[in-house]
Amino acid sequence: MKSHSESYKAAGVDITAGYEAVERMKRHVARTNIPGVLSGLGGFGALFAPDVAGMREPVLVSGTDGVGTKLKLAFLLDKHDTVGIDCVAMCVNDIVCSGARPLFFLDYIALGKSVPARVEAIVAGVAEGCVQAGCALVGGETAEMPGFYPQDEYDLAGFAVGLVDRANLLDGRNVRAGDAILALPSSGPHSNGFSLIRKVLADRLREHGEALLAPTRIYVKPVLSLLEKVSVKSVAHITGGGFYENIPRGLPRGLMARIDRASLRVPDIFGVIQAAGDIPERDMFNTFNMGVGMTVIVAPEDVETSLSLLRAAGEDAYVCGRVEPGEDGVALC
Repeated sequence: MKSHSESYKAAGVDITAGYEAVERMKRHVARTNIPGVLSGLGGFGALFAPDVAGMREPVLVSGTDGVGTKLKLAFLLDKHDTVGIDCVAMCVNDIVCSGARPLFFLDYIALGKSVPARVEAIVAGVAEGCVQAGCALVGGETAEMPGFYPQDEYDLAGFAVGLVDRANLLDGRNVRAGDAILALPSSGPHSNGFSLIRKVLADRLREHGEALLAPTRIYVKPVLSLLEKVSVKSVAHITGGGFYENIPRGLPRGLMARIDRASLRVPDIFGVIQAAGDIPERDMFNTFNMGVGMTVIVAPEDVETSLSLLRAAGEDAYVCGRVEPGEDGVALC
């Protein structure tokens, strides 16, 4: 007998809608299969066998994150097929900062009402993010929670695991004064600062919806390709806290980043946000990525090779600053 419960449905949880959502998402999950995946959807646990051949001391690197209040914009525009990319990006971009290759991803969707087509759209985005990152979507959880979330709203979070040989871990210890800081452009605010964005653009969110909802760029493949050819010193994912919180995380004590403000390619949407809220520039750089989704630090002699490799991988990277002695963390000049 097929599983169903009229009593549970009367309480607001339609398990048959959940089954339909799982069937709809299977074709999207299949797109993400890579060597190492040992199980499909439906098991109590997801199984993955990592290839550690050639590694002397394999290290697992994990990351978890969510999309945050950017989801409110997805609800407003009734567009749900890109926030899954954001969810994956926030996790795998963090993992690659350690030099690790993401292996697999699990998602968690909590919603007020299970609408199979909407769940499918969300998972389709998650799957696309996994394809862009080269990792497998091996499982997840979709929780229908009536009375906890409004019927048309949901939350979305995820968890990723990557692998790196301990000798190749990036921890900033090799950064030196004089090293160059490379910028990898962002697509916009990515998935950070949306509480402030919604406050200052309250009545203009639809007007700027396309620019604001643009999914977070996933930098995994370009950075991994660079790591194969160049001795990268440090990588920073520019998320919440902007330049001031994230770039120093990859610097050893006694060194700071001097950023050439004029070199930065700041998308127009940030000017709109700043003007609408009369936000000081310091706050903008302490909240948003300001057009730089990731920074990479390399030795001066590796700059041209690095830029060439990153551009060949689809990233229009450029030099945005240098490392100097100091304790200020980040200085814009």
